[in-house]
Amino acid sequence: MARLTLMVRAGCRLCDLAKEAMARVERRTGEAWTEVDVTGDAELEDEYGLRVPVVLLDGREHGYWKVEEDRLERDLASRPAPSAGS
Repeated sequence: MARLTLMVRAGCRLCDLAKEAMARVERRTGEAWTEVDVTGDAELEDEYGLRVPVVLLDGREHGYWKVEEDRLERDLASRPAPSAGS
């Protein structure tokens, strides 16, 4: 499972920019990320709908509207990946 998740919606220009930023972070760190479209999922829409794109690190919100690449890379380096049993 990827440590990084990007919550998005189709047609969102900020989401497109966030995807580009996440790809740069992946190239520099080797950390894969997954993309989840909140469209059509009432629970996800309620949680993230007005704030997409939202970056999740290890299942916790790391930021929204913009990927803070330096901060994200620093936090990836400083936090060990959770073990499979956690």
